[in-house]
Amino acid sequence: MVCKHHSCQVNDYCISAVPIFNHLEDEQMAEIMDTVSSASFKKGEIIYRADEEADSLYIVNRGKVKIYRLSESGKELLVRILDPGDFTGELALFKKETHEAYAEAMIDTEICIIRRSDIEKFLLKYPSISLQILSEFANRLEQTEKQTTRFATETVETRLALFLADLVENGNNLEFVLPMAKKDLASYLGTTPETLSRKLLYLEELGLIKQKPKKVIEIIDLDGLLLV
Repeated sequence: MVCKHHSCQVNDYCISAVPIFNHLEDEQMAEIMDTVSSASFKKGEIIYRADEEADSLYIVNRGKVKIYRLSESGKELLVRILDPGDFTGELALFKKETHEAYAEAMIDTEICIIRRSDIEKFLLKYPSISLQILSEFANRLEQTEKQTTRFATETVETRLALFLADLVENGNNLEFVLPMAKKDLASYLGTTPETLSRKLLYLEELGLIKQKPKKVIEIIDLDGLLLV
């Protein structure tokens, strides 16, 4: 279901929480909010598909979205997970093209949408937005290069151990909920759910982690995890 901002009162979190906009003045953010529309998606619904025209910026207001590609055999290859405040479709802001991946709601989700034509006007009016977008491009490129290097040089258990260690570094908490389902994590790490389960058990047997109900992981030995 899609509705315009003025009729469904889209939460201004869509703008105020996004790095490419939150440095603007309140009046400037309000101006951008006037161009925002909102779309709601149920768990499992597709937000956009590969090869569809990319003409908008999509910002997660509530919920969780996974971005993935399909291999030639039809296997799902997870690219990244989007949480509230994250966005996708940014390449559409610079040139007309089609999506290269799929975006799917992992839970009931609300998306804020800004059309390319509106964003282009704001890029000219507020050049600082362009700099923030370039900064986000650099962050994503760094993450992609890190992931590619790990795929090429590390074993599955090392990839898993480093992934779990990264979660600790980001949250500074030795106990956390896995940010995605195990099948999605397996896809992200380039393995199968069965292998992932075995590797989690292996790390647990080494005394490095403890698995708890509801996808909770406790890191017992962070230093040891980094040495796997």
